[in-house]
Amino acid sequence: MKAYKLINIENDDCDFEEGVIPQIEHIEADYFFIQTAFEKYQLAAHPAPRYQFVITLKGKLKFTVSNGNSFIIDPGIVLVAKDTKGLGHTWEIIDGNEWERIYIVPKSDASDHFIPLSI
Repeated sequence: MKAYKLINIENDDCDFEEGVIPQIEHIEADYFFIQTAFEKYQLAAHPAPRYQFVITLKGKLKFTVSNGNSFIIDPGIVLVAKDTKGLGHTWEIIDGNEWERIYIVPKSDASDHFIPLSI
């Protein structure tokens, strides 16, 4: 499955890696929830509130990280959010007017199974 991973780099800036997550993996999770409501975070930079997976069900978004780089998330792409420090990232809906997603919150020491495309 196609995936992007938000990471902290030097000085707590945020960047991302593009990669994949194998299609058959067990993720040790504490809980998950679904969110469809619009939030203020779309307009303000923020770090991830915790290590979490975000799976987009509906909506097309542009994520911009604190170092200025950006990428597009479509439905079915997995976002691994590990940018828990610093300014973090912003997102904006670029197609449609809502973002439906599932959050999976793994145990803090659980593997993210992320395989970067470039090593």
